[in-house]
Amino acid sequence: DTIGTRHGEKLYEALLSKEEKAASEDLGNYYRIPPDARDLNYRKFVEEGEKTIPDAVAYTSHNTTQLDVIKMERMLADLPFMQKVLSGKI
Repeated sequence: DTIGTRHGEKLYEALLSKEEKAASEDLGNYYRIPPDARDLNYRKFVEEGEKTIPDAVAYTSHNTTQLDVIKMERMLADLPFMQKVLSGKI
């Protein structure tokens, strides 16, 4: 039997909103997201509006590459800290 999603259950996790992605810097293995320094003066938004609308797509767990156990183990083993642990230096 198939039952529907439960109250509050998500089908995917939002990792980076499209607004954050439009302002972010892609550094290869991760995104650098600058802090949102906008104030809460909505009068400016209503009077001036947003000049551009980002056409970026949100980055979610649904539209990215998901790692299996083996790929995750390999990724973790490449971390300098884990290399020290695995070599017995920690």
